[in-house]
Amino acid sequence: MGDFENKEREEVFSKKVRAGKRTYFFDVKATRSNDYYITVTESKKRLEDGVFVKHKIFLYKEDFEKFSEGLKDTVDYIKAHQEVVEKRYEFSENAFEAKSDDDFSFDI
Repeated sequence: MGDFENKEREEVFSKKVRAGKRTYFFDVKATRSNDYYITVTESKKRLEDGVFVKHKIFLYKEDFEKFSEGLKDTVDYIKAHQEVVEKRYEFSENAFEAKSDDDFSFDI
């Protein structure tokens, strides 16, 4: 069995979120023992050379609760101290454009 087959088998679920110039990937993967974990990848195209730069974190199931508590506390802090207006982005021929009439909240 080649490396390609192993990589194909380990991905269980994937969610792609486009947000302006960035794209986030939330992937559920499985270890050889079928233990699930999450990878969160931020991908952004560098303007100067068109290369996609990616940053990735791995989140293991034993850390889910602490991670989500920390993220929620951090988001709540920002919401309490600054106005947060979420924008919905749509793809156009030229670039991503924000729809200014959309406002939705972020809940964990």
